[in-house]
Amino acid sequence: MAAVDPLGSRGVADLKEIVQLVEDDLVKVEELFEVQCRSDVGLVGEIGRYIREGGGKRIRPALLLLACRACGFRGERAIVLASVVEFIHTATLLHDDIIDQATVRRGRRSVNSRWGNDITVLLGDFLYTKSMSMALSQDNLRILRLLSDVTLRMIEGELLEIERNGDLAMREADHVDIIRRKTADLFSAACRLPAHFAPRGDLFAAERLAEYGRCLGVAFQLIDDMLDYTSSEETVGKPVLNDLREGKLTMPLLFTLPRASAAERERVATVAREREFRTVEPSEILSLVERADGIGQTRALARDYAAAARVALTPFPASEAKEGLMLATESVIDRVN
Repeated sequence: MAAVDPLGSRGVADLKEIVQLVEDDLVKVEELFEVQCRSDVGLVGEIGRYIREGGGKRIRPALLLLACRACGFRGERAIVLASVVEFIHTATLLHDDIIDQATVRRGRRSVNSRWGNDITVLLGDFLYTKSMSMALSQDNLRILRLLSDVTLRMIEGELLEIERNGDLAMREADHVDIIRRKTADLFSAACRLPAHFAPRGDLFAAERLAEYGRCLGVAFQLIDDMLDYTSSEETVGKPVLNDLREGKLTMPLLFTLPRASAAERERVATVAREREFRTVEPSEILSLVERADGIGQTRALARDYAAAARVALTPFPASEAKEGLMLATESVIDRVN
């Protein structure tokens, strides 16, 4: 079979096109998500509906479903595990919004802003526990260990990020480590899982899919870092320059700081310390990052990781599923939200 051109004559795909390749199975994932959010406690279902109505990219379950097909498998187990991955991701977002004191998520009031921190943290705990319960139903210790390990690493990543908040001595490698734990490891797990139960799955396929997901996840988050400096609140659904307002030094700024003067570094530190743009104008930070080409360097690094993700897929035979996975490496780079 001839190799499939991941772009062909269609140009760069957006994430919606990737999702559409597995849309039939994603409908089942959404249905299962709704069923698993049912509870005798009405508030659980109410907030669950609010979260689902807020939408989302569904990129993680879509990648899992595509990886399943690349390994020659479709079935109920794929639907359950795609739902598990989305439950873990959603729980993480709920806890992140509490930590960041966020008021907006996907253009709407965040759950913590609407229902308060106490209820939100408990709902996040509910979703985490539900995800592990669903994983247990698969009666596969390897799958359960993989999911529990990635959940622990995500929590460790959050702790590391909080520990390094406002630390101007932070390096690019430190931030990549946080990205891997908080974001990329869940991408990696989502892509790796099918190789542990699909007919054509094996250890080699598992490692290749895990590497693909890890590299794609880093690229995805680096573009998130960049969009915080280049997009608008209407586009991304949350305030821009929000990372620095929360004390987070992300990649565009980390590329910039070594070239900044002592006075400029102090301006950055002031925003991180005050947690708002009170003393320093946002335009000052944007100008500083622009002069150092922090945006361009961040995009270039994201492209390097996307290229590494494509290389990881080389051993897999041509198929629509592989094409979708290849397309994802382009769409995450060129997305605008």
